[in-house]
Amino acid sequence: MTLIRAAVCHAFGEPLKIEEVTLRAPAAGEVEVTLEAVAICHSDISYIDGGWGGGLPAVYGHEAAGIVTGIGPGVTGLEAGARVIVTLIRACGTCVDCASGAPVYCSSAAPVPPSLTGADGRALVKGLKCAAFAEKVVVDQSQVVDVGGLAPEAACLLACGVPTGVGAAVNTAGIRPGQNVVVIGAGGVGLNAIQGARIAGAARIIAMDLEPSKLEDARTFGATDGVLASEPKPWKAIRALTGGRGADHVLVSVGAIPAYDVAMRLLAPKGTVYAVGMPHSGDTVSYEPVIIAATGQGMRGSLMGEVVPKRDIPWIVELYGQGRLKLDELVTGRWTLDQINEAIADTRSGKARRNVIVFRGASPGGTGPAGLAADQALPG
Repeated sequence: MTLIRAAVCHAFGEPLKIEEVTLRAPAAGEVEVTLEAVAICHSDISYIDGGWGGGLPAVYGHEAAGIVTGIGPGVTGLEAGARVIVTLIRACGTCVDCASGAPVYCSSAAPVPPSLTGADGRALVKGLKCAAFAEKVVVDQSQVVDVGGLAPEAACLLACGVPTGVGAAVNTAGIRPGQNVVVIGAGGVGLNAIQGARIAGAARIIAMDLEPSKLEDARTFGATDGVLASEPKPWKAIRALTGGRGADHVLVSVGAIPAYDVAMRLLAPKGTVYAVGMPHSGDTVSYEPVIIAATGQGMRGSLMGEVVPKRDIPWIVELYGQGRLKLDELVTGRWTLDQINEAIADTRSGKARRNVIVFRGASPGGTGPAGLAADQALPG
């Protein structure tokens, strides 16, 4: 047992509390990771707000990177001292979904055992299967991928935001060269969907957002055009940019219902909307099935970019190393664990690409075309 500090959620909608909690040792098939950085994802905030329910008290956080410091019996392919990312993708590796290359939809993984205990002796819920708003985690070996010497602030983004966006474009949508793409929402996930569309060879990549500054941001990540979502009839602008057809693919990277309301109107015949951003449970939209049937259009979901971690993460790292994919530029704020509520508030504002909690003692240095300076100051 190890005493560590963690940000605990005791009540939905209230600030997290920094507390000393107990972390158990890794059991068979598990790995202990001492965290160096964890990014704040809107999924964490949705859970903190109670948008998806769940038990309490809980520790959330799932977009993390750190150093392997403990290995349970039966773990293979990992060594102490390796820098890894920690993801929420917990897969058995043998079920039909895993065997068909879809571990994100694994239907046979065993229940997630708790690994943290509060000061009162109660088990804490392992939010998003990781509980990474903490100094250390114990997770299943399937949730861990070695990323070599990548700097931790860049590496942690590979645990969710980057593969969710890039994967939605490349894996789920299967964008082909010459196709037209709209990405609704130019935040952390949307910018990566734009990068994925660029890598896939899309002809036009049109960003839609409420903030003009974020449309300019999107251009630096590969968008060819920008359309304000606040326009009275944005679908007219989309059609004008695509020769009157509309988009072959519309990726909705935000969980806002108005974004889903407009998405189908942006499509070309036989086009598809991809639900990437997740609204709160119970939120609904309405469509006319006759239009979908008459135009051959469709909608489908994309969980975590349908990434296969051990296949896709090394590929993304390689793209970054070649300078073909941006990571460092996604980080807009660095905070300490004690400042997590401030970092969450800043994320809620919608202006941050990604805010990252950097743990004291972490080494920001690493490989890549734009390695972060080791003396980069934290706010506060």
